[in-house]
Amino acid sequence: MRILEDAVIAELPNYYRGKVRDNYDLPADATHGPRRIIISSDRISAFDRILACIPWKGQVLTQVARYWFERTADICPNHVLDYPDPNVVVGKRLDILPVEVIVRGYLAGSTGTSILTLYKQGQRRMYGHQFPEGLRDNEALPAPIITPTSKAFDGGHDEPLTAEQIVADGLLTQAQWDRVAEYALALFARGQKIAAERGLILVDTKYEFGTDAEGRILLADEIHTPDSSRYWIADGYQSALENGTRPPSFDKDFIRAWVGARCDPYHDPIPEIPAEMIEKTSQVYIQAYEAITGQPFVPDAGGATPLDRVRANLGPYFPR
Repeated sequence: MRILEDAVIAELPNYYRGKVRDNYDLPADATHGPRRIIISSDRISAFDRILACIPWKGQVLTQVARYWFERTADICPNHVLDYPDPNVVVGKRLDILPVEVIVRGYLAGSTGTSILTLYKQGQRRMYGHQFPEGLRDNEALPAPIITPTSKAFDGGHDEPLTAEQIVADGLLTQAQWDRVAEYALALFARGQKIAAERGLILVDTKYEFGTDAEGRILLADEIHTPDSSRYWIADGYQSALENGTRPPSFDKDFIRAWVGARCDPYHDPIPEIPAEMIEKTSQVYIQAYEAITGQPFVPDAGGATPLDRVRANLGPYFPR
């Protein structure tokens, strides 16, 4: 089984490990500004822990993001400079804005900050938006909305924000927020349009923005991937809405549910996850790639191991 669990490459500087990505910061030189190498591993994360590795997950996420970055660059500039490997993007190093920008087109979600959760608790004014009475679970909103949250650090929790709070608290200037909101809604509209052409519904998504050395706002990280976004299958949505059931989707959460049913996942050792469940999750990611892009997924089997391949492809970025 070809797995990219960790991408520790001694020849590259300034390594730091995220939940599912391994990163290297390259300093500015005579020809380039500061850059960041982002390697998507096959790790899957939940409960603030790594649960397992899923074959081809990293390649799927990198290539789905590439698909969308290339189809939205006319709307919003992004950080991408190069794709030297199927699991790797090299981008401009940005100062990330301290706001999670979440766009929602439907009354959906299960987290504590999701509008469906809050709506069921009786709230009708959320994130600065007024919601009408009588909305059904998973119903389309009159128009997509932005539901920003604070970016939690040191194990804290994201907190709902309004546009007014963001500016009043000095998180962003009014001009920055106006530009971010304009970009986010336009990106989401493009995403929904292309997804609809593929028989999909882009339900909600998260964007991350940052500023470059000139102060320009750029789209960072990823866009419209199966990890940052919720997709439903359009065929079957209406009947699910009428029957009060969950719309069909690319369900990747069965590993999370399996682990959560067998231990306290925040404190206990994680039990070994069955191989068939890992394989099923891998197939879901591949199916999502093919449904979103309309292209067959071609696993990259180059190199003795995935890490050998990544290291070889990043050779031109090694400091001289």
